[in-house]
Amino acid sequence: MDVITLALFVVILVVFYLFASVKIVRQGYRYTIERFGRFTEVAAPGFNLYPAFFYRVGRKINMMEQVIDVPSQEIITKDNAMVSVDGVVFFQVLDAAKAAYEVSQLNVALLQLATTNLRTVMGSMDLDETLSKRDEINARLLSVVDHATNAWGVKITRVELKDIRPPADIVNAMGRQMKAEREKRANILEAEGFKSAEILRAEGAKQAQILEAEGKREAAFREAEARERAAEAEAKATTLVSEAIAGGNAQAINYFVAQKYVEAVSQFASSPNAKTILFPVEATQLIGTLGGIGQIAREALGLDETGTAPRTGSGLPRTKTP
Repeated sequence: MDVITLALFVVILVVFYLFASVKIVRQGYRYTIERFGRFTEVAAPGFNLYPAFFYRVGRKINMMEQVIDVPSQEIITKDNAMVSVDGVVFFQVLDAAKAAYEVSQLNVALLQLATTNLRTVMGSMDLDETLSKRDEINARLLSVVDHATNAWGVKITRVELKDIRPPADIVNAMGRQMKAEREKRANILEAEGFKSAEILRAEGAKQAQILEAEGKREAAFREAEARERAAEAEAKATTLVSEAIAGGNAQAINYFVAQKYVEAVSQFASSPNAKTILFPVEATQLIGTLGGIGQIAREALGLDETGTAPRTGSGLPRTKTP
């Protein structure tokens, strides 16, 4: 009976030892294995068997991407403005052994590293830069913190600022500044609109003056042409009259004198101050002069005194007997 009990006890011890030697690693984690307190290897996810009492699990390292919340803190900018800033840091462990044995309290170390570098980066910038250049701040923080954590086997994947809160008086001043800037832009746009309108109006006036000048030039050209033709006609008429006078035709002299006489009388009649026109006695001779004009016209057209053309018989004009 004692032998059976002893055997059962040994079996129980063996089973317990086997259970103690089995190490089940969950997905997303790595376990560091130590032998008598010294690191030997990293256990991968799944079933692992390490003799108990000789090997033990040192650290359980989370290999998934993790996030650390950076609490709000007061930072003085380059231009001595106080701002409250908070953010988050995303990181992932790439080397479980380094993360376990190269740094103590990894999360605390990352938090302190992010906080101090956040103060350094934002303290070297003006307030306007801190508010408008978040991407630049995130990039600089990521570069600095990631470089510092390489020795820990940690990769900093992202650094994001959640909120930047300036003091209330600075916020009010920024609001007034923004309002003034918008009013400035509105005034500039309004001035540019007036400028464009004046330019268009001036261009329109210019085009109108150009067209008016071209019209006047065309009218002057037409008027000059008409005067030229009238002068040519008058010169031709004067030439004909002169030729007639040179040929001994007295009626041509009467025509020329009558024309000038009629023009002078018409100028008297067109005067706005002329109410009554007194003709001299010699004006009665105008009728005779007009008769001379009719005689010239009949001779030019080859008509007789009755106004009919003479008949032609043998090709010679018919002569009138006195």
